[in-house]
Amino acid sequence: MTRFLPATLAVMRRELGGYFLTPVAYVFTIIFLLLAGVFTFQLGGFFEGGQADLRSFFTWHPWLYLFLVPAVSMRLWAEERKQGTIELLLTLPVPLSSAVVGKFLAAWLFTGLALALTAPMWITVNYLGSPDNGSIITAYLGSFLMAGGFLAIGSMISATTRNQVIAFVVSVVLCLGFLLAGFGAVLDFLSGWAPQPIVEAVAGFSFLTRFSNIAKGVIDARDVLFFLALIAVCLFATAVIIDTKKGG
Repeated sequence: MTRFLPATLAVMRRELGGYFLTPVAYVFTIIFLLLAGVFTFQLGGFFEGGQADLRSFFTWHPWLYLFLVPAVSMRLWAEERKQGTIELLLTLPVPLSSAVVGKFLAAWLFTGLALALTAPMWITVNYLGSPDNGSIITAYLGSFLMAGGFLAIGSMISATTRNQVIAFVVSVVLCLGFLLAGFGAVLDFLSGWAPQPIVEAVAGFSFLTRFSNIAKGVIDARDVLFFLALIAVCLFATAVIIDTKKGG
């Protein structure tokens, strides 16, 4: 543990700084803020709703993350494998677990920074009315946790290939599966032939359901633990994949 934490922080600082040395950070942030505004005001009808809340803002976060987060996660390991720097990284006195967690935390903090830059929306809604700020805080927390779940899935997929495009496409498809898991059409299809416990298990993996519960202002420990457990499992799988493909 004494070696894990310093090594993890060192990797995280290195990776986080690397984001801002390339246009990736600025392009991602600008696109995220632009789309969040368009979806909130144009598609979500923020002003037409006549209510002082950010429901129309957070409703679109799962769909924004579906495409934008895999664009961040696709480079985590695929780029290292393509350039051959993964071998150099693994020869450093850094545990594999520290490298995996450090790179993930850097991407998660970077995504969290982009999310934090939407604070003017929060200021605006407080200026226009008297919103439930407690619910807004929990919605931000839920959005951050959901982004972590997407990133963890993307990290796992990125570790399996050298091609960033493949990592992006597969991550989008897999994340879409987690989003659609709670849709009525999917559950109705499964209920026609699958046992009820399987249908309930699939519904339990729905990002939309978990996030909507938190966004309502109710923090259920099961929803928080779901995202944290998913992140832990995906990061463990990432480490296993990297160790298996070492030198390959």
